[in-house]
Amino acid sequence: MARIVMKFGGSSVATAERMVKVAQRVAKTRAEGHQVAVVVSAMGDTTDDLIALAKQVNERPPARELDMLLSTGEQVSIAVLTMALQGLGVPATSLTGGQAGFRVEQVFGKARILEVRPDRVDALLRDGHVAVVAGFQGVTDDGEIATLGRGGSDTTAVALAAALKADVCEIYTDVDGVYTTDPRIVKEAAKIPEISYDEMLELANLGAVVLHPRAVEYAKLYRVPLVVRSSFHDGPGTWVKEDANVEQGQVVRGIAHDLNVAKVSLVGVPNRRDSLGRVFHALAEENVNVDIIVQSIVHNDVHDISFTVCRDDLPVTLRVLEDLRVELGAGEIVAEEELAKISIVGAGMISNPGVAARMFDALIEAGLSIRMVSTSEIKVSCVVDARDVKRAVQVLHQTFELSASAEEKVNPVKA
Repeated sequence: MARIVMKFGGSSVATAERMVKVAQRVAKTRAEGHQVAVVVSAMGDTTDDLIALAKQVNERPPARELDMLLSTGEQVSIAVLTMALQGLGVPATSLTGGQAGFRVEQVFGKARILEVRPDRVDALLRDGHVAVVAGFQGVTDDGEIATLGRGGSDTTAVALAAALKADVCEIYTDVDGVYTTDPRIVKEAAKIPEISYDEMLELANLGAVVLHPRAVEYAKLYRVPLVVRSSFHDGPGTWVKEDANVEQGQVVRGIAHDLNVAKVSLVGVPNRRDSLGRVFHALAEENVNVDIIVQSIVHNDVHDISFTVCRDDLPVTLRVLEDLRVELGAGEIVAEEELAKISIVGAGMISNPGVAARMFDALIEAGLSIRMVSTSEIKVSCVVDARDVKRAVQVLHQTFELSASAEEKVNPVKA
């Protein structure tokens, strides 16, 4: 008997019919003798619909009230799925994030999990019940409901699996695993049977949407085995774990792209020792995550500071910089939005020099301009014009020979 956490995304539970199919899959797993906890997202586009509703009455909805509203999407899902399970004769109990023991920080819309107290879930599993837990949410020490941000249900599932000491966390979605790149851009993309935590974390951080980065962080920290599978058919999926088998000679495992990129430059900053620290400390206080940073060489006692942020964070970034611009005596602020980040990822890069050069050469030979560059031991990222994303992904996928053969080719499952 294993203890399993199964997580189902919004597309998997988008309709009553799909809810019933999920219930049947859960019932089958329990019938095999396993203890099962289930984490679910809101049905279909419910979260987007609720945000739209909020903006109909207030263009800038207060963060606390917005979280109060958005948390109801998952609560609908847990109640409906629990009813479906009970209809199949399976004892099941629905729990909100707070009822399931999720204590989170009070940062509405971007809360991080502080602690999971799984006593109630554990007791249900020991009694033979299926615990159906709302993803994406938790409760603060003050009793406030706070959400974890987009993709937060993945994090809920992995954190619950860690707290329960589960044998595996299964993430069910509308594709049947992790691919070498987005199959909608490259039809020859291949499914990856196994991938390491580090490689998956880089891909997730760099734009691969199949798993949320914080979920992979949690899995790596607590050594939770993850498997990504399709909700719509049985298959082996992709295993994410510590020691993933890497094909001989395969330096690059995958290519990710991110269209949610904006570049900001603070021009003509006086050469003060504290200027960099003041800029990025101020942004951190506003919960703005900064990615690639470039500082120009000091010339005539001034320099430029350029960096990238999510487009969603651009308004608050510009507001923060405008205040600092006056304080620092800097020149103008320049913002660019029509950009994207293309990244190659692979643990094999550590021992294979020249990978970055191959990437740069391939993009330049394709006539694409590289705006900024960032590297780590297992990834290289380039900022390019947003209009060039598809071409860049296709060129790099071919350059590093990641395409599947005809018999190995796996396409995303259509819901």
